[in-house]
Amino acid sequence: MATRTQNRSTTRSASNNRSTNRSSGNGRSKQNERSAFSFGENAGPVLGAALAGMAIMQGMESAAGDWDEILAAEHDMALAIFDKMLATDETQTFKRKMLLMKLTHALDKHAHQEEMVVYPALREANDRVTADQLEQEHGEVKTFLYELGNMPADSSNWLETVREFRSAVSRHAHMEEEQVFRAFKQGLSEEQNAKITSLVNRDGFWMA
Repeated sequence: MATRTQNRSTTRSASNNRSTNRSSGNGRSKQNERSAFSFGENAGPVLGAALAGMAIMQGMESAAGDWDEILAAEHDMALAIFDKMLATDETQTFKRKMLLMKLTHALDKHAHQEEMVVYPALREANDRVTADQLEQEHGEVKTFLYELGNMPADSSNWLETVREFRSAVSRHAHMEEEQVFRAFKQGLSEEQNAKITSLVNRDGFWMA
């Protein structure tokens, strides 16, 4: 089972080329948009006051590019934390707990961005079945986090649980990046793509 997308760079390059050639006039109806797509209009003063404190985080996310590249980078970061967890032994209980805290925060932030922005956009684009499936898989992630959070860090099956957890996250990430997000982005106008990118960045700001 593949644990990392091998051709991500090629995919992103092709995606960026497609984005340049898209017409910005292909707008979708906004009648059924959920709150995540409109809350930003009244948040200007608050965001402006907080920009200085969030400069590093915003710079990192802006450098990542479009919304799908931001989320793919977050997939990589989570998988890297898993790898550090798998490199520990039962004597490193403190390190295991700290890494689990870091992983929990990273996955919570990531899931919130997807559930409040990307999945509603998929549903608006008449892909409710896929959005529901992906959101259901987030429930599996929360179950793993709960299980590890209540398991002694020196437990004999700690590494096995982490390994199963990593495989589940890797499968989920691969499906999103190589199937769902790629196809969805192809149907977006430049304006729609920019809007989703802005909202993913904004949601990440609040969850940081």
